[in-house]
Amino acid sequence: MGHPMKIRAASKGGVTEVKVLMNHEMETGFRKDSSGNVVPAWFIAEVVAKLNGKEVMTAQWGPSVSKNPYLAFKIKGGKAGDKVAITWTDSKGDTRTDEATVS
Repeated sequence: MGHPMKIRAASKGGVTEVKVLMNHEMETGFRKDSSGNVVPAWFIAEVVAKLNGKEVMTAQWGPSVSKNPYLAFKIKGGKAGDKVAITWTDSKGDTRTDEATVS
């Protein structure tokens, strides 16, 4: 399941900016270990963002995304006190959801 994400969300002028730092190793499937064996691909395949339970963003990712990826996006609407939830699902089927309150 991975380590907790760091999520910051702030609303200003009717626009909510969300910044997320995800903890994930993100293996491409091309790297070899010290024995020369290929390390299997393991990466975040989908990211879903929700504002107060309503889906506002979906991203499909692949193995080219860096380790511990950073994601930032803006949402029209939202206000202080609203809840932003970020969920990722990786190529092994593991999933993680974390939540933050808009400031």
